[in-house]
Amino acid sequence: MMEKIQLAIHNPVLIAPICAWVLAQVLKVIIHVIVTKKWSWERIVGGGGMPSSHSATVGALATITFLTCGPGSFEFAFSTIFAIVVMYDAMNVRLETGRQGSFLNLLVNSESIKSKLDEVSKDLWPETIFKEYVGHTPTQVGVGLVIGIFIGWLASVLMK
Repeated sequence: MMEKIQLAIHNPVLIAPICAWVLAQVLKVIIHVIVTKKWSWERIVGGGGMPSSHSATVGALATITFLTCGPGSFEFAFSTIFAIVVMYDAMNVRLETGRQGSFLNLLVNSESIKSKLDEVSKDLWPETIFKEYVGHTPTQVGVGLVIGIFIGWLASVLMK
């Protein structure tokens, strides 16, 4: 069992994406504090914001797979398609979900809607707050991807 743990710890295809995710999340917290002047525990593990930790993770995965397995490998093809799907989802589906969350928060918190919801049932509509930080702008995805590519390359150099 210990041997398997040692192998996992020294597997650059596992370690690079994890390190890229951690770096992106730390940067996300720092940037959030600088921009808003407020600390938010949700920013530590939450989605959305600058940079995209999803993009950093899959960017590192595709990069380290390219450098480890080669451009003609099944693993590289799979990790690249996976990265494209994740980044597309972050910029489109999840970004739109966040925008809808913002609108729903405005709607649900308006006094006329609140009074109607109170009449219907407080159990069905407790003080609901929809998540607004869900997706990413193209810039946030791009910065996350650059972080991932850098961390993937760095892992390939350091973990030879």
